[in-house]
Amino acid sequence: MSAALHYQPAAPARGPALLQQFAGRLRTRAGAAFPGSHAVFRGHDLHRDLRHLQWIELYAFGITGRRLSTAQAEMVQALWTHTSYPDARLWNNRVAALAGSARSSAALGLVAGMAVSEAKVYGGHAGLMCMAFLQSALAQVQAGASLADVVWTETGRSKIYGYGRPINSTDERLPWIMDLARRLGLHDGPHLKLAFEIEAVLLTRYPQLRMNYAALQAAMIADMGLSVREYQLLRVPSFVAGMAPCQAEAAEKPEGTLFATPCSGVAYAGAAPRSWKGRNSAPGRA
Repeated sequence: MSAALHYQPAAPARGPALLQQFAGRLRTRAGAAFPGSHAVFRGHDLHRDLRHLQWIELYAFGITGRRLSTAQAEMVQALWTHTSYPDARLWNNRVAALAGSARSSAALGLVAGMAVSEAKVYGGHAGLMCMAFLQSALAQVQAGASLADVVWTETGRSKIYGYGRPINSTDERLPWIMDLARRLGLHDGPHLKLAFEIEAVLLTRYPQLRMNYAALQAAMIADMGLSVREYQLLRVPSFVAGMAPCQAEAAEKPEGTLFATPCSGVAYAGAAPRSWKGRNSAPGRA
């Protein structure tokens, strides 16, 4: 199968006709590899033109097709760094760590941890939902709507993701990121300002709904001009730096000992213990 590097959207078609338009050739704007010669990455020679990019810059360029500024790239990296908690008790780190305890491969453990990191309630999906709301709310406010009306209308039909946090409503990561944002000149974007204004509205009724890291990330990335889909791809590796040490440490311990729980440690309120001796023991009966 060959690759055509100048993809033009095909005319609308359905069924076999649609498949035929894509048969035999990969049409792509992303790039192509030419073993023994070179590799094309978004229209650039990867080794000649892009070799000086930092990894996060290349990753974002591959997703969006445009370059982040130096300040934006530093911010994205900081957003990932500041949420890299090497605590095996955290839901996604636990998956990676249990994989290490079970002697699974490093790749399988980390991929499994990343997969559950997209959870709706406590994972990355919250940031996606928040970003979509921020973009919609900003458009409505710019069109003349009252922010309070926008907020209470949304809470009347759904929850606003990115506000509130189990265990402790104060998010320890926010001050550090905002300090960096001010130093980088990324502190006054319209989505970020709106995110704090939404928090102020919510706090008038719900004092526990302080802005959390999902809203901060979503606002920052929205102000960089990314779409929700691009943000979903960009945030995939954000927790990996915290997963890897959990998996490595679990693999160093005796197999199967991570979070070992004796039966006596389980609170059970079901049926009382029963004796099965002699039951269903006739020949031919299961």
